[in-house]
Amino acid sequence: MSATPAPTACLALADGTLFYGIGFGATGRTTAELCFNTAMTGYQEIMTDPSYAGQIVTFTFPHIGNVGTNTEDDETAQPVAEGMVVKWDPTLASNWRTQQELGPWLAKQGRIGMGGVDTRRLTRAIRQQGAPHVALEHNPDGQFDIEALVAAARGFDGLVGKDLAKDVTCAQSYRWDETRWAWPDGYGKREGAAPKVVAIDYGAKRNILRCLASAGCDVTVLPATATAEEVLAHDPQGVFLSNGPGDPAATGTYAVPMIRQILDTTDLPVFGICLGHQMLALALGAQTVKMNHGHHGANHPVKDLDTGKVEITSMNHGFTVDSQTLPDGVIETHVSLFDGSNCGIRMADRPVFSVQHHPEASPGPQDSFYLFERFRAAMA
Repeated sequence: MSATPAPTACLALADGTLFYGIGFGATGRTTAELCFNTAMTGYQEIMTDPSYAGQIVTFTFPHIGNVGTNTEDDETAQPVAEGMVVKWDPTLASNWRTQQELGPWLAKQGRIGMGGVDTRRLTRAIRQQGAPHVALEHNPDGQFDIEALVAAARGFDGLVGKDLAKDVTCAQSYRWDETRWAWPDGYGKREGAAPKVVAIDYGAKRNILRCLASAGCDVTVLPATATAEEVLAHDPQGVFLSNGPGDPAATGTYAVPMIRQILDTTDLPVFGICLGHQMLALALGAQTVKMNHGHHGANHPVKDLDTGKVEITSMNHGFTVDSQTLPDGVIETHVSLFDGSNCGIRMADRPVFSVQHHPEASPGPQDSFYLFERFRAAMA
């Protein structure tokens, strides 16, 4: 009978709770907010989703690492999540698209992983107490300064009031014409004339941009801090507001005035996803609030209040729009069937709408892709 390996990683919660496990990926220490994700696929897409800036992700699904990693599945150039915590040590990769095992990929990108953790217990703690502030350390010799580790977790200042969109947005504008992955050729390329869309990058996932291109949009991406004048200089026929991390109220200090000016001076269709949804809601006069533990997964039921249809969606957010603060003329269109929180709005008299969930999936179901086509149709 083999001996249990000595721990080489430790996760410390701000309340002093400790979890030990086996480290993989990079060595060192990081602090963040801890959230859990219930998706059964797409760990690489999750780790590279800019919306996870400032967070460590614990995966409730145990088979992490089983399809390895590859450059095609990155949602941005490198991992953004601070680290990952999993039930088992990473599974050996077994997939025809694999280019690198998960552990070496994390190490190359400077991200810490930890296996051998009772993720059910950890998830219950997050549900009951809210998303905790944590410190995660990987030390191959197994020596940890517990007092310093707990102090580091308590010293993390959290996501409330944090504008993280500036940290993950693009440095300059660029064009996007790559379309969604399809068998057997992989990613395609949009060609021909199409309505011009300016996409504001608050931390945009690549697959969102692919979905816009696949729906027939000529996409130009601008940084999060773009002004209304810079947006309109591209003579767009529609404006898209992307997903992103951090506190929407903090990002709204510069994003909301731009959106309000677009709404006040033009009749352009506007479509927002996730943080973009929250930015639009703030611009229309609503408010946002921090959630207890947020929604992170690929199996969230959302009801379309206009049609009565229930869609299974992908979600990743720790803040939500307070539906009680929606002003007259702004209609709630979607709600979560888990907790009744707001998942969509639209203006009553204009093609301006947004959703909290991710219709581009990646990972997740594609029930909500029609929203991209609705946006394309509004520009017609």
